[in-house]
Amino acid sequence: MPASIARRTAAALGLTAALALSACGNPDDGATAEVAAANGDTTKINLSPDQNRVTTEKVEAIADRVPEEIRKRGTLEVVNSSGSAAPLTFYATDNKTVIGVEPDIASLVADVLGLKLRLNPVSWENIFVGLDSAKYDVGFSNITVTEERKEKYDFATYREDNLGFEAKKGSGLKISGPADVAGLTVAVSSGTNQEKLLVEWSKENEKAGREPVDIKYYQNDSDTYLALQSGRIDVYLGPNPTAAYHAASSGKTEVVGTYSGAGATLQGLIAATTKKDSGLAEPLADALNEVIDNGTYAKVLKRWGLSDEAVTASEINPPGLPKTAS
Repeated sequence: MPASIARRTAAALGLTAALALSACGNPDDGATAEVAAANGDTTKINLSPDQNRVTTEKVEAIADRVPEEIRKRGTLEVVNSSGSAAPLTFYATDNKTVIGVEPDIASLVADVLGLKLRLNPVSWENIFVGLDSAKYDVGFSNITVTEERKEKYDFATYREDNLGFEAKKGSGLKISGPADVAGLTVAVSSGTNQEKLLVEWSKENEKAGREPVDIKYYQNDSDTYLALQSGRIDVYLGPNPTAAYHAASSGKTEVVGTYSGAGATLQGLIAATTKKDSGLAEPLADALNEVIDNGTYAKVLKRWGLSDEAVTASEINPPGLPKTAS
């Protein structure tokens, strides 16, 4: 554990863009897009409903530790955001099949646990409502580990969490800390760790005698991007994978800065999220470590151009975004 914490801290201190995506529609096949990672490797992404997901075998020793109620039911009820956030979770070309790296990782976990995957797309806030009521077993929806969330939920990590500041192309902006957003109008999604970070940066600016951030909220990404193009907002803060993907595919925006989702001194982590003490976090972490070890996890990340966000092991409830700014 100490070594992994040290690794995350070092990664946060030297954080650079996790992705350098160049995505474009294939003129010969409207159901694909090409994505290039920072190292120059190019991956053709399948956007069709026929996903041919990476699969793996059931591991009895891990499956046997799943809570009895879930084992008897035979399904893993996964909740995810209904919003479109390529390449994390979004809809295929049929506009109804949920695809992306999050459903793929959830599918691998369900394989190891010997359960049938059932995806339940809901609005962001209803992810947590559904977990609280035990309507759903686990959230796979780019959920960041935070100290506040750890009071109500258990986490099993599976990806690094990096945020991206997206601006209109040619804006000239460069963002690496609070001073760089002083006086700017920045859009962010409500209830996210991005919002928490931005609010804290705005407070830091005021304490330092700088202008606060003018924070804006929109109902969906299309409204946000329209506001960005029209100049009503200066920047959109969201997950770096989605920011980089959109910037590359649209050609109208650019990522002008990245930041760890857990703050300046700790690498943020994305995790499978369950109701606290549900008994599922440990088998989830074991299932994730199984797919990390057997190589199928790496295949999934590569499939979506996200190899740079890989973790070497799944951890249960590691240090997360602090409750207050440090």
